[in-house]
Amino acid sequence: MIADIIKEAEHKMDGTLDHAREEFAGIRTGRAHPAMFNKLMVDYYGVPTPLQQLATFQVPEARTVLISPFDRNAMAGIERAIRDSDLGVNPANDGAVIRLNMPQLTEERRKEYIKVARHKAEEGRVAIRNVRRHAIESVQKLLKAKEIGEDDARNAEKQLDGITKKRVDIVDELLKAKEAELLEV
Repeated sequence: MIADIIKEAEHKMDGTLDHAREEFAGIRTGRAHPAMFNKLMVDYYGVPTPLQQLATFQVPEARTVLISPFDRNAMAGIERAIRDSDLGVNPANDGAVIRLNMPQLTEERRKEYIKVARHKAEEGRVAIRNVRRHAIESVQKLLKAKEIGEDDARNAEKQLDGITKKRVDIVDELLKAKEAELLEV
């Protein structure tokens, strides 16, 4: 039973790490990359649709993105979604593709993005600790029901603490890498 609780906690923590990686990928840096558009929703025939489902992305240069819509009728909606987003770019439509030239980040904007990254890292840490707390509560319930002994409960808590520390350290490493990427000129 304890092994199942620990395995489930590890699985949930890994899911939280994946989510944190996605969140970090969505933060704009000086370089262009398609992951910046992961959260962008486009009004496509009245239905909010993720941009990835409507177009392909190419990054021919470090600060240029070409978006090729599958349906040309979606171009206006894609342009509007990009313009209204917090990316700070102005799309240029040439009839076949939408070209985005990513401006160089200002020092002020870099600091804002670092704050966002730190906030997302803290959210990830809190989510991992919540998984740990729920797992420990499950172990405590087993202890109260006298299905396991105190030594087993203590060992399970130590295992959960170790797993949690590893995952929190990974989030910290992701944050450090993102900060370095943001400060790179």
